[in-house]
Amino acid sequence: MPGQRGTTRRTLLKATGLGAAAVAVPAAAPALTRQPPPAPGSADSYRAEYHLTVPDQWKNDPQRPVWVNGQYLYYYLYNADYLTGGTTAGTAWRLATSTDLASFRDRGIAVPKDTTSNGDVWSGCAVVDTANTAGFGAGAVVVLATMEPDPNANTQAQYLYYSTDGGRTFTPHGTDPVLANPGVKDFRDPKVIRDEERGRWVMALAEHTKVGFYHSDDLKQWTYAGGFIREGLGVFECPDLFHLTADDGTGRWVLGVSANGKDAGLPNTYAYWTGAFDGTTFTPDAADPQWLDHGFDWYAAVTFERHGADGSVDPRTRYAIGWLNNWEYANVTPTIDADGFNGTDSIVREITLRRDGGGTLYLASRPTAGLDAHVSRTVTLGDLEVSGTRVLDYTGTAYELTAELTWDQVTGAGLQLRRSADGSLHVDVGVYADYTFVNRGNVPNPDASGRWQESKTPFDAAARRVTMRVLVDRTSVEVFFDDGRYTHSMEAFPSPADTGLALFTIDGTVVFRNTVIREFKV
Repeated sequence: MPGQRGTTRRTLLKATGLGAAAVAVPAAAPALTRQPPPAPGSADSYRAEYHLTVPDQWKNDPQRPVWVNGQYLYYYLYNADYLTGGTTAGTAWRLATSTDLASFRDRGIAVPKDTTSNGDVWSGCAVVDTANTAGFGAGAVVVLATMEPDPNANTQAQYLYYSTDGGRTFTPHGTDPVLANPGVKDFRDPKVIRDEERGRWVMALAEHTKVGFYHSDDLKQWTYAGGFIREGLGVFECPDLFHLTADDGTGRWVLGVSANGKDAGLPNTYAYWTGAFDGTTFTPDAADPQWLDHGFDWYAAVTFERHGADGSVDPRTRYAIGWLNNWEYANVTPTIDADGFNGTDSIVREITLRRDGGGTLYLASRPTAGLDAHVSRTVTLGDLEVSGTRVLDYTGTAYELTAELTWDQVTGAGLQLRRSADGSLHVDVGVYADYTFVNRGNVPNPDASGRWQESKTPFDAAARRVTMRVLVDRTSVEVFFDDGRYTHSMEAFPSPADTGLALFTIDGTVVFRNTVIREFKV
């Protein structure tokens, strides 16, 4: 998708804090304030240390990476005219390459905008046409993406671009769509997979509250086959369809969409269903979706195959990456004024299919193992007993902290991240009563409504233990609870000067076991 067409003002709004019972929060969190631009790479910069950020201007939706010649080609929507035209100026596809999915090399624009009468290029997908089904040559990289020639009419349709130089540059396949709009408003974000069993391509397409399925032999002509409909989750975007083998050997299909469940008290991230897919019809295991992230800022996420060095595909593990932003406040960030960019991605995750104690299959997440090769410093703190608040002798703006919390009796416990010198400002992560949470309400953040300050996920208080893996960077916090059963991704904009870290408990004593901090250099 191209992004919501709306205000282009780069206003830094005041965020209202809504604290958890576990966190003391003032009536209003501090306002984001403009500062003189820092020198690149300085301590005053908001640019992430180990997350991918756009080199300049704007980025939004990730496009599913593909494996070509021993590396991943990662495309994303890029707007070179953001500062002058805002999000309405339209997007191209920019390329970054990586071999480990932890460090990326910028390769510039691959699919330009406004090179045909159809305008800019929205979300879609790239595929490697190994068997030359489209006729552009064996191994050609083919992009199918949405374009909208007339925003005042129902003209969203799917167009084809192709590359014969390994996915670096693309040529439009004419100016006519390969899948025309049937007369509906929402008709976008094609996601194409190869159905080897039936010798054809399958497309999943976002069509309002439906995911439509289409078939093709050559990527150029598509036939409607059926659809999957669910109401109550807003307008679907960025569909996803893939197969995984679970840890118990069960093979299952997964259908995912970027969805808005906020009106029902659900996330506005990546909803998914496990189920069966026969090439035409998806049959879910349950009517209600699960969510791959429960924070407020993991949108337009894509998953993609995990390749070995020889190019082989791992059937048990897949990767995922999401845009660390939310369309409700996409333009509210200090990075554009301080550093000249607006666009950060989550770290790449490894996702696996597991079965919980009740027999439900779910997707578990963990940060990519590629980060391990980029550890620049390790601080081993061991077992720390905490009753009340314990300020650690550690400071930093970008790091990973892992720990297992255990206790006999406690009301709540967790971490105060990016803590100010006087202890009044911090992002809180932890457990309270019967839920785990991330709360950003006590630091500058982009949510002026005050509604999206604390995210929660279920927790079995009787277990009296929880594991946390927390990734902190200049403008983000990503938390993996209990080996990735639940994940929260969140934007937050603490002052670069706020670098403290503390552990806290409420009404009890907790041991933070095997506490380790790692810093990365990518």
